[in-house]
Amino acid sequence: MKTTTTSGDAQSRLRRVEGRHNALVKELRRAFARGELTEDGCFAIEGLRILEEAIRSGLKFRAVFFSNAAGTKAERLLPQIGAHVETLSLPDKLFATAVPSETPQGVAALVRFKELTLEDVLAKSAAGPLLAIAGVQDPGNLGTILRSAEAFSAGGVLLGEGTVSPFNPKVVRGSAGSVFRLPFARTNLAKAVESLRERGLRLVATSSHKGTPLPEANLSGPLAIFIGSEGAGLPRDLMSEIDEVVAIPHSPQVESLNAGVAASIVLYEAARQKT
Repeated sequence: MKTTTTSGDAQSRLRRVEGRHNALVKELRRAFARGELTEDGCFAIEGLRILEEAIRSGLKFRAVFFSNAAGTKAERLLPQIGAHVETLSLPDKLFATAVPSETPQGVAALVRFKELTLEDVLAKSAAGPLLAIAGVQDPGNLGTILRSAEAFSAGGVLLGEGTVSPFNPKVVRGSAGSVFRLPFARTNLAKAVESLRERGLRLVATSSHKGTPLPEANLSGPLAIFIGSEGAGLPRDLMSEIDEVVAIPHSPQVESLNAGVAASIVLYEAARQKT
């Protein structure tokens, strides 16, 4: 039998918090500001759609926060959140000080997350190509890459040094929830090359100008696709390990494609060749 939650039920479950010095509110604010995991392994998310994606992805919540104006959203979400999860109601102004958005939706949360190791990701990556991200610093680009990686069935993602944190609020928002489900690990890519080769992966990098034109490239078989930073591209030590450089044809009037677009195009082509 399906249980329905009325407005009164939802309000009775919410603990009203008025002060900005509440420990959970302070932790939410810090987690958003740092864009990293907290000491007890949580990160901050915001927005109705992102919270619904977290629920759909099976993430566990430490605490969920609603602004006073978000009563209907509380009614919608509370039946999907475990009864043991602490749920708080904040005055609208207090909520706005804790989240980064200029126009808050009135819903935020601290979610628990266990990071994977390189070995964990490699063990899960047999189904599709692996992405290796070298120094992509723009959170919108990384969010796009993670979203495309899931959309085109990548096996997992390795995030190298200098790459923006996957827990940055803009990365989470840009990934549209893919960051919750896609296997990823933060690692030293130069040291990871040996492990990739031991598993029989061919190493491919993208280039704006030189290399095998993408329509002619062979992207079938076990593959690791390296994506360099927006400005400098791949570091020399990694480029020296690459088996093939793939160029995405585009107008010569455009100097280069950004990392998110380039990764998405190559992932699409790899998926197309596989099918």
